[in-house]
Amino acid sequence: MTFETHSIPVGAQVPDFEMETYEPMDRGFGKVSLAELKAQGEWTILVFYPADFTFVCPTELADLAEKTARLEELGAKVISVSTDTKFSHLAWRNSEKLLEKVNYTMAADPTGTVSKLFGVFDYKTGLALRGTFMINPTGTLVTSEVNFYNVGRDADELVRKLEANVYLMSHQDEACPAKWRQGSKTLKPSASMVGNVHAALHG
Repeated sequence: MTFETHSIPVGAQVPDFEMETYEPMDRGFGKVSLAELKAQGEWTILVFYPADFTFVCPTELADLAEKTARLEELGAKVISVSTDTKFSHLAWRNSEKLLEKVNYTMAADPTGTVSKLFGVFDYKTGLALRGTFMINPTGTLVTSEVNFYNVGRDADELVRKLEANVYLMSHQDEACPAKWRQGSKTLKPSASMVGNVHAALHG
């Protein structure tokens, strides 16, 4: 298997891209553009998966559907992406019972252009690995996670990461510790905290 290794590093600006889409809410086709999402001040969440009509993929997309309302409440546009066509997305969404609650945008990347941009394109199979990418409203990549074909993701962790990143965007002098949840204690790094993180968290 051969993968594109020149992916966008976390902290870098993401080049603008555009993809054709199937829109389950409208039961029609459309387009999604990073430039437009930035102009609207939205966070962008890209969830790449290998292929329609497969096995682990519908379980992941169904799990994501359960969390979409919360992700949108936090200001994010949720977009699933595979190298299938928009027509395949329509057929799969309407035939697979696990996907009946999927109402977020399903983007088509049949040439692999966007998958290559994010370093998840498998040149041998023409499929994308299970990559999850979070882009803030200024176009900066803040989260990057890639799983191999055989390991599904957990949308609860995606929600936690977005909550943390949304909070930190307006609290740039703070940091979120492991397992941080919205409303829990953060850290304010300083010289006095060096070697004293336990006290800062539990004091």
